[in-house]
Amino acid sequence: MRPSYSFISILLLAIPVSGLQSNPNQRNEPSRREIIGRIASTAGLLVVGGCTTQPAWSASAVQDSMNVDEFLRRGVDAGGGMGVSSQAGKSRPETGVFLRDGSDVSRNRKTGDLNAEIIVNGNNGEKMAVFISYNSPWPLAEGPFYDIECRNQKTSDGAFVQVTSNVKGKSISDIDNSFILENLLAPSGRFSFYGEPTDVKIKKSTTNGDYRIIDLSFSTLSQATQSELPRKAQLIATIPKGSSQAVVLIGSAPAVRWKKGSDQDIHSTIESFRAIAAPKSSLKLRRKERNSFTLDENGE
Repeated sequence: MRPSYSFISILLLAIPVSGLQSNPNQRNEPSRREIIGRIASTAGLLVVGGCTTQPAWSASAVQDSMNVDEFLRRGVDAGGGMGVSSQAGKSRPETGVFLRDGSDVSRNRKTGDLNAEIIVNGNNGEKMAVFISYNSPWPLAEGPFYDIECRNQKTSDGAFVQVTSNVKGKSISDIDNSFILENLLAPSGRFSFYGEPTDVKIKKSTTNGDYRIIDLSFSTLSQATQSELPRKAQLIATIPKGSSQAVVLIGSAPAVRWKKGSDQDIHSTIESFRAIAAPKSSLKLRRKERNSFTLDENGE
């Protein structure tokens, strides 16, 4: 049950006055952090926006300031470090991938071959099915956080599928590299869980028939160390015949591992990627419901 404004007023009055008074030799006005901390310790809950309650995980996690405009624009609060409390409620990344209802992602453990069938938007305004395949040396990432992804949980080497927004009738050779990267590195994207990637650089871009290959580098934010971690990557993109969306596979690894074998694994994975329109069927195409995922206050 949400507390009323009158309850909050009573709660504030219930805080001992002496608890808010400072030493005569110190400042007279208590800080915002002190007031909120005392409210949390007295009532066992934190009041947000005057009417919503959340568990008070830690008074020390409360920031003295918050850049609201920056948070609304990018989903990142530049007012302070992102503690556990500011992670809570984060949803799964948006990759644009929707599996066909009744299908699953499958990977042959012996050969490494992965197969999946997804639903995309067609040029005619109707949905269409696309077959996806690639060969991966890493196991299939399973759980509600992932769509189509293979990764090494220890090294973070891996590759995942991304579907872009509408290409507006353009061919793969006509699409700008910036369009692909804007979709891939969006604030809600796979690499932006703790903030959008920085220092993005395109090393090379080539188009071969129906496929575009881009070599790039960027840095992601580590929540554990609050530092930027350089990564190197290669992606391949194509627009299946009849589709109004591009399908992308991106493989990446930490920069320190790139010349230690990770680059060869990623290059071979990218080279094996195929995305083609599935044969038309009389069966109605439905998107498979995505499993929900939300990071809780424990970061799990």
